[in-house]
Amino acid sequence: MNQSKEDKSSLDRHVGIRLKRERLAEALKITDIAAISGISQGMISKIENAQVSPSLETIDKLCNAIGIPVAKLFSDYNLPDGGALFTKAGNGIEVVRRGTEKGHTYRLLGYQRGSHRHLEPFLVSIDDLSETFPTFSHPGEEFIYLLKGKLTYRVGNKMYEMTEGDSLAFNGELPHGPEKLTDVPIEILSLIYYSDD
Repeated sequence: MNQSKEDKSSLDRHVGIRLKRERLAEALKITDIAAISGISQGMISKIENAQVSPSLETIDKLCNAIGIPVAKLFSDYNLPDGGALFTKAGNGIEVVRRGTEKGHTYRLLGYQRGSHRHLEPFLVSIDDLSETFPTFSHPGEEFIYLLKGKLTYRVGNKMYEMTEGDSLAFNGELPHGPEKLTDVPIEILSLIYYSDD
């Protein structure tokens, strides 16, 4: 489906406004962002004023320079009435997380930010092509719920034998991830909560 010029212009305006707002919230000047990201001051100004359409790579560099996740830029874009973000089955944004290999798929189901919280819901799919098991460590708390399959899941030095319907809640800073796949395909609902603290 082709994006209309009007839709593209609206998205460019939204990205520019949000990038500028986040930059100013961090008390950063365009010169600061240019030095960190390697993107020229002129280009950053054009992006903030919706005069150009930035590539995803450029958006990623700017977000990294500001210190925000890319998903934050789109947290309030094109929301349906009622303020809820509705994601049809299979339509979540595919995310490549550090350490993931073939056979692992992460779909971001939505990104909402309240006044005192950040929540990232993922649908994690692991199939029999998986040859290595990534270990993750990140700020915040994580809750996982096993929707399908069987696996051994590691949190810190402890192993948990999980079957459909089992769940785990843990500090995301502890090294964690699948240790052994027992019955594939596997589907996990993962909720990561980041406190403003």
